[in-house]
Amino acid sequence: MDWSKSKTIFIIVFFILDMFLFSLYLNRHIEAQQVKVSGGKTIEARLKDDQITYNLLPTVETAPYISAKVTNFKEENFQLKNVQQATIEDSNKLIVTLKEPVKLRNIKEKSIFNEFIKNNVYKGSFYTVWKINEEERTAIFFQNFDDKTIYYNIHGIVTIYWNEDLEVTKYEQTMLSDFEEFEDEETLLPPYQVIQILYARDLLKPNSHIAEIKLGYSTLVQLTQTQVFVPTWKVRVVTAADSEEEYFVNAVDGKIIDVQSDLTVDEDETDELEQLKEIEEE
Repeated sequence: MDWSKSKTIFIIVFFILDMFLFSLYLNRHIEAQQVKVSGGKTIEARLKDDQITYNLLPTVETAPYISAKVTNFKEENFQLKNVQQATIEDSNKLIVTLKEPVKLRNIKEKSIFNEFIKNNVYKGSFYTVWKINEEERTAIFFQNFDDKTIYYNIHGIVTIYWNEDLEVTKYEQTMLSDFEEFEDEETLLPPYQVIQILYARDLLKPNSHIAEIKLGYSTLVQLTQTQVFVPTWKVRVVTAADSEEEYFVNAVDGKIIDVQSDLTVDEDETDELEQLKEIEEE
């Protein structure tokens, strides 16, 4: 694809993003008003009454939107280690069966998984383990950018599989590349306001503990080979029953995000995506 066609695609992406940003600007103050707690008590008092606690909050004040391209493995020049078979599905998904299975010393420690992917997967240091499923014998890794996790984007995931002997035998990989930061940094909602938003929506239950609030990115726009990401607060909550819950809040406008929907392309976007594919393929 030559430069003129690439430029056309980016103009379309940034036009759509401009519309998003204008909407966020109009809605931000409305969202802030919706988190006011009724009954005369301050949010601090209500959190204390409900015995909802939290750790030291991060102090990140600004962050940019970012964009990236979906890696086409058929065009990527890469070398793999310890490979018995490697196939490419739909150009952007790499499926690898290992020639010699790799033993996991301990499936209880995340560091073991991060060590494995760093040593055995193409550009594995760009990923961090996200979830380990011992029953299904799988682990999912999310891609990072600038030490920040990209949450639940279908184009930036590695999944590994191991057998009963704790030996990894196979992995699947998608990858984002050519990251770019938007020129202007956005002012972020402070973590304490994110707590207010979750509390006002009855998502924080009594006797729970907010164990972590961490800044990452979630998908704002998915357009064929180009993805746009918005700064996003991940909130991890430990409930009174000692179970864990996770919430994702747009760090610019305060909206709660259903990040798992980013693992699929919405059917309503199909026509627009097909039009952009035609532009790329001309």
